[in-house]
Amino acid sequence: MKKRRILLASVLKPVDEPRMYERMGQSLAVQGDEVFIIGFPPSAGRNSEGIHFLPHQRFNRISWARVFVRFIILKRIFSLMPDILIVSSHELLGVSIIYRVLTGRKTVYDIRENYYLNIRYTTVFPKAFRLLIASLVRLKEVASSVFISRFILAEKCFVQEMRFVYNKYDVIENKCRLPNSFKRSPNPGSIQLIFTGTIAESTGVFQAIALAKKLHARESKIKLNIIGYCAQSSVLRKIESEISSSPFITLTGGAEVVSHQVIMDAIASAGFGIIYYPTSPHTENKTPTKLYEYLACQLPILLQDHKPWVEMCQTYPAAIALDFERFDPTSIIKQMQELRFYSVQSTDATWQHEEAKLIACLNSI
Repeated sequence: MKKRRILLASVLKPVDEPRMYERMGQSLAVQGDEVFIIGFPPSAGRNSEGIHFLPHQRFNRISWARVFVRFIILKRIFSLMPDILIVSSHELLGVSIIYRVLTGRKTVYDIRENYYLNIRYTTVFPKAFRLLIASLVRLKEVASSVFISRFILAEKCFVQEMRFVYNKYDVIENKCRLPNSFKRSPNPGSIQLIFTGTIAESTGVFQAIALAKKLHARESKIKLNIIGYCAQSSVLRKIESEISSSPFITLTGGAEVVSHQVIMDAIASAGFGIIYYPTSPHTENKTPTKLYEYLACQLPILLQDHKPWVEMCQTYPAAIALDFERFDPTSIIKQMQELRFYSVQSTDATWQHEEAKLIACLNSI
């Protein structure tokens, strides 16, 4: 079979972002495709392992450079002439339409987020403009759908939330590609909690801090490491203020993008991961990527008592479900120390279940 040239493109994500690089990129490269990735410079000096990184310069999220980078990306696309172009943001839909119309080659929209709901129900944009901005983004997605060869949906709930994908979609969830060398080795001298991924009010960082403080007041071995990138400077300042008098809480990343390897290393040495999302229409039907990561790595979880997530964890068992607003710290610590987790191997949270679907999806177009 002729080797295909496949280009994955993003505006804000680094070229070694886990879904583009570790999951999609490596899966396609292993089967013989020539893979290129456009995005921010890699978050760590790492070997691209046969995948071609094409980083563009970093810029602030709110800047003219964010607009102009689309033209730089478009120029690179035409210089490479990929057989399949995969874009991971609504910002590149215009670029993908131009490429499809002028070349007739295939374009794929990898939908990671319901941008309409995200914009409406988070605090990134001023409240007075959220509905307008969200509606314009959704209109762009709907209008672009006729030019998209295939949609890839990272969440099952997107099938109902995004009717514009019609019947030309595949659900390929954001499960964890577990390195062959991965091995958990928690520090026996402490009870290390971690909060990983996007750091924001909407991802529950302040509830994680409050939980750690209450648990530490009962058990001094409790520590918390917050690991990830925070896009809003006001939120970052609030976090720094919240933890300034709590030396048992550390922040890794914050204003800087964190390599996924740093997160995997933290999972390997942690005792428990924390998952909590404030109730909101933009998250209630989703499955957090870190839930897949913690399950795949067999990391015990302090989990929000949200029925779909709790049911995912019950088989193994993997989690202590709690109400983050009302809980007994002594009872939680007792469960952390006495319960036996992962008496059953977790197998359905890994990327290998999605890899075959990805390859079949791209072969179908």
